[in-house]
Amino acid sequence: MHTLCARGTMKPEINAAVGFLSRFLRVKGHVNDRQVQTFSQSLQDILAEQYKHHWFPDRPCKGSGYRCIRINHKMDPLVGQAGQRIGLTIQQLYLLLPSELTLWVDPFEVSYRIGEDGSICVLYESQPCPPGTPAIAAASAPSGNSGPMSPMVDSHISCKEELMVLGRTSPSKAYNMMTVSS
Repeated sequence: MHTLCARGTMKPEINAAVGFLSRFLRVKGHVNDRQVQTFSQSLQDILAEQYKHHWFPDRPCKGSGYRCIRINHKMDPLVGQAGQRIGLTIQQLYLLLPSELTLWVDPFEVSYRIGEDGSICVLYESQPCPPGTPAIAAASAPSGNSGPMSPMVDSHISCKEELMVLGRTSPSKAYNMMTVSS
């Protein structure tokens, strides 16, 4: 995996998250290419609008919970909205997407976890550019590809790393979870 620096625009992070979700629709096969494209564009627009006042490249973990896409016995309302734009019901989305999915869309990193106790995997990673450095926004290689990984600048700890260090903060499966989105 290679890591390059970026200025903190949300476009590559949103593209990585939307591409990840769109692949589930494409792989399951009941959605045609035009519908997948419309779903992708709709979700990109929805997420950009949702995140525009909650994107803090200087403090990537700030607002992470707000930007988290969550499917856990309840469909994330933003994903549901994009699905409805292509004629999919919430029940159809449940059949196409993992039943338990957490997708963190943070400045410089997009990570996901399938299942409540699953491993956290990185979809996209970049580094903030030091002041005075030209920005080159680039996605890292998908998880599972080999290659060197550069450390984050200024010993920055990512939201994913913070979760791994602090441990699981979500309630056990015996409790009902409530997701908050607007």
